[in-house]
Amino acid sequence: MTAIFVSMFVILFALLGCGIGIGLALAATGIILAVWFTDIPTGILVAQHTFNILSNSDLVSLPLFILMGEFLFRTNLSRTLFNGLAPWAGLLPGRLLHVNVLACSIFASISGSSAATTQVVGKMTLSELRRRGYGDEIIVGSLAGAGTLGFLIPPSTVMIIYGVLAEESVLRLFTAGWIPGVLLAASFMSMIMYITWRKPELIPESERNLRHLPFSVRLAALKELAPAMFLILCVIGSMYAGVATPTEAAALGVAGAYFVAHRQGFVTLATLKAIAIGTVQSCSMMAMIIVGATILGNVTAALGVPNAVTDFVATFNLSPILLIFALMVLYLLLGTALEGFSMIATTLPVVLPLITAAGFDKVWFGIFMVIMVEMAQISPPVAFNLSVIQAITGHSMGYLCKATLPFLLVMMAFTLLLAIFPGIVLWFPNLVLGR
Repeated sequence: MTAIFVSMFVILFALLGCGIGIGLALAATGIILAVWFTDIPTGILVAQHTFNILSNSDLVSLPLFILMGEFLFRTNLSRTLFNGLAPWAGLLPGRLLHVNVLACSIFASISGSSAATTQVVGKMTLSELRRRGYGDEIIVGSLAGAGTLGFLIPPSTVMIIYGVLAEESVLRLFTAGWIPGVLLAASFMSMIMYITWRKPELIPESERNLRHLPFSVRLAALKELAPAMFLILCVIGSMYAGVATPTEAAALGVAGAYFVAHRQGFVTLATLKAIAIGTVQSCSMMAMIIVGATILGNVTAALGVPNAVTDFVATFNLSPILLIFALMVLYLLLGTALEGFSMIATTLPVVLPLITAAGFDKVWFGIFMVIMVEMAQISPPVAFNLSVIQAITGHSMGYLCKATLPFLLVMMAFTLLLAIFPGIVLWFPNLVLGR
C-alpha cells in the first residue's frame, strides 16, 4: 500500500512539474496506477467514468453560472453597487471600506466565482476609495479577503464541483453556505472596524461626516441596487420559492444577466464572442479537472488507498478539532502550489472517507473545503485573487500578502469556530430542507 501511495504522488507531481494541466495529470495518474497495480480494463474504466460524470445533471448548472458571470463582468454592476451601498456604509466605523465587503457579498450571490467577484467589485471600489483618500493597504486587504466570498455565498461553482465529486446535494450545500457566508462577511467588517480604530488615519478627514447624510439620500441610493436585486431574485429567489432547481435557476440567471447587460448597452457582437470564448475555456478546464479527479478517485478506491489512509490516521488518535487543524495546515500548504479546484480534485478521494470516519457531515466538510479554497485564493504564489488585484493596482505580491494577512487570520479562526460549532453550518439546511 505504501508503494501505491508514494507512486501516486510521485507520478502526479512529476506530471505537474512538467507543465501538464491538472486535469490531464489527474487522469494520467489514475490510468498509470490502474495499469501497474490492477487488471482493470483501462479503456473501459476511462470511457465509463468520463461518461458517468459528464452526464451528471447537477453539472449542467456549472457552465450556466460561468456564462452568467461572463455577462456580469461586462456590465456596469460594480458602479451601481458602489453608489447604492456607499451612503449606508458611511454609517459604520471604517466608512466606505465596508463597501468592499458588502458589494462582494451581493455580487457573490449572483456570480459563483471568487476571482470574478474580486475583479468586478475591485475595478470600481479601488479607484473610488483611493480617490477619496483611504489607506491603500486596508483597501486592497479588505477587497482580497471579501472577494473570497464569491465561493462561499451561493451560488458557488466550487460547491457544485464538490457536490458532484462527493455525491452530495448541491441545493443543500448552497443552503448551508448562507449562514457561514454572512458571518464571515460580518467578521471581515469587524476586522475593518478594528484596524481603522487602531489606525484612524486610514480614514480621510473628509469622510468622517458621512454618517450625517440625510436619510432621503440613503433611501434614494437604494434604486441603484435594483439590477443586483433583480438577479438575486432570478437565481436565489427562484430556487427557494420552489419554482426552479439549481440548474433551472442558473438558466434564469443567464437570462437575467443578458437582460441587465442589454439594458445597460453592453451587448454587442464582439462582446458576445468574448463571452462565448471565455465560457468555453473555463468550462473545458473545469470539465477536465472533474473527469481526471473521477478517474483517479475510482482507481484509488479500487486499490483501497482511502481506507488505508483512514486506518493510518486513526492510529494517531487525533481529536476531531486536531484533525481539522491538521487538514487546515495541509490545505494552506497545498494552496501555495495549487488553485482551489485542483485542491479539491486532488485530495477529496482520500480525505473524504477520513472525514466521514471521524464523524463529520459531508455538507459541513463541503463548507470547510470551500473556505480552504478561499484561503488558497489569497495564499501566494498561486493566489488568484491577489493576482487580480496586482493587475489592477501594480503592487508587489509581498505588499498584497501583508495587507491581506489580517483577513486570512480571520478566515482561519472562523474555520476553527465552525469545527467547534458545526451547527452553524448544518442548522439552516436542516431547517429549510429537513434532515
